[in-house]
Amino acid sequence: MNVITKTMKKLQTGFTLVELMITLVIAAILLSMAVPSFITTLQNNRIVTQANNFVTSLNIARSEAIKRGARITVCKSADNASCTGAGSWNQGWIIFVDANSDAAVNLGEELIRAYGPIEGGNTLNGTGNVANYISYVNTGFSQLTSGGLQSGEIVLCDDRGFVATSRVIILSATGQIRPVPTDDAAVTAAAC
Repeated sequence: MNVITKTMKKLQTGFTLVELMITLVIAAILLSMAVPSFITTLQNNRIVTQANNFVTSLNIARSEAIKRGARITVCKSADNASCTGAGSWNQGWIIFVDANSDAAVNLGEELIRAYGPIEGGNTLNGTGNVANYISYVNTGFSQLTSGGLQSGEIVLCDDRGFVATSRVIILSATGQIRPVPTDDAAVTAAAC
């Protein structure tokens, strides 16, 4: 029995160098296939999250306008304190009480929330009436500072430039917000 035990111990000494190398090669091949897919998943999740954040900020502005009975404006902001007409929405935006209906933060107007720049090299651009600001009145309707109804599209594109992965946020004349993929029939804006 002693001889059999010694023979079994010799058979169970561990992995050979060849077995270890083969295992590492297989692991490297599997990893090289998984990483690009994982990166794509991260990029897709990022763009959906960014679209949802923008929609959430518009919903906050609309509900605050109804709740407070006052005009609430969302505008592009590079410094999280004032509105800007330059650049695009991806530099950040703020929500504030627009007491004098001029779509600009003035002394004494309350800043409700500020959002910093979006990440990942993505772009967020508004068309026409929603290029610089979106303003809600106490009825929940979106309204231009001139008094007309405000509607338009905000297009969110990622750094890949694929139309299929971009998102469009449609603002209707009644103030309703609807995020849609760019292949939706309602989308008229030129995508990425």
